[in-house]
Amino acid sequence: MRHVVAKSIVGVAVALLPLSAAAQAYPDKPIRVIVPVPAGGTPDVVARMVAPGLSSLLGQQLVIDNRGGAGALIGTELAARAVPDGYTLLFSSPGGLTILPHLHKKIPYDPLRDFAPISLVCIGPFLLLTHPAVPVRSVKDLIALARAEPGKLNYASAGNGTPNHLAMESFKSMAGINITHVPYKGAPQAVTDLIGGSVELMFNSIPPALPHIRSGRLKLLAVASARRAAQLPDVPTVGEAGVPGFEAITWFGFVAPARTPKQIIARLNELVVKVVRAPELKSQFEILGYEAVGGSPGEFAAFIRAESEKYAKAVKLSGAKVD
Repeated sequence: MRHVVAKSIVGVAVALLPLSAAAQAYPDKPIRVIVPVPAGGTPDVVARMVAPGLSSLLGQQLVIDNRGGAGALIGTELAARAVPDGYTLLFSSPGGLTILPHLHKKIPYDPLRDFAPISLVCIGPFLLLTHPAVPVRSVKDLIALARAEPGKLNYASAGNGTPNHLAMESFKSMAGINITHVPYKGAPQAVTDLIGGSVELMFNSIPPALPHIRSGRLKLLAVASARRAAQLPDVPTVGEAGVPGFEAITWFGFVAPARTPKQIIARLNELVVKVVRAPELKSQFEILGYEAVGGSPGEFAAFIRAESEKYAKAVKLSGAKVD
C-alpha cells in the first residue's frame, strides 16, 4: 500500500513538471492582449498606456488585438475560448463582464467562471456631452428640452450593452425623459458623429472627449461621478446639476482565460500592479481623469461580482434592452 501511494505521488509530481517549467519560463514569446473595442476607443487608449511598461518587465511584447463589436461580446468570447496558457489576455471594461450578462437572455461565456481575474487597472467617470448646437447649457436645460420634445433627441453609444449605453438608459430613467438610442460599433465613430451633429448627446469617458471639449467641438454639461473630477473642478456632477444620486463610472482591468496556471496569474498580477502604481503612469492616469488602482486577483474578482450585481439592478431599473 505504501509503495502504491508513493508511486501515485511520483506520478502526480511528474505530471506537474511541464506546468511548473512552463510557468517558470513564462513568457517566452509575445503575449496577445484582446481589447474588445475598436482602435481609438478608451479601453484601447488605456491598454496602450499600460502595455509598454508591462512589456518591459515581462521581456516580451504585448500585442494589442482590437476585436470590437456587439458591445464587447465578440472580443470577450474570443478571450474566453483562448488557450489558458498566459499568452492571451483580455483587457476588459464593464461591458463584456458585468453588463452584457444582464442584457442578453444568453451569452456564449460565463463572465465569472470562464475568466481568471488578474488585476483592476484604473477607474474613472463618464462625461455628459452634447453637440454645441444643442440649445442647452446645463443638465436641467437638457432635461427640460427632452421633456418638451419627447423622443426627438438622439444619443450615441459605443454599442448595445456598452457602459455608456447603460449609463444613458439609467440617466433617462432617473431624469424621466425619452431620448432615442443610436448604437455604434465603437466609441470613436460615435464621437465622430456627435461632433458632426448626426446625434445630439452621449456619455463618454474623459480621455477621448477632452481635446474636443477644449477645441469647442463638444459641449460638456456634467461629470457623472459622485464627486467633481480633479481635472474639471468647475464642472458640476450630474447629481449636483439636477439628477441626485446619479453616478456612471467606467473601469479597466486584465483577466485571463479560466484555468490559466496560478503561477502565471500571480506573476502577471505582480507586474501589472507594479506598472499601474508607478508614479509616471499614475500621473498620466490622473491627467486623463482616472485613478490608478492595482490590487490582488481576489480583490478584482470581488469587484467584478459587485459591479455585476450593480448593473443587474441598473438594467432592471432602467428597462434597458439590446435593441
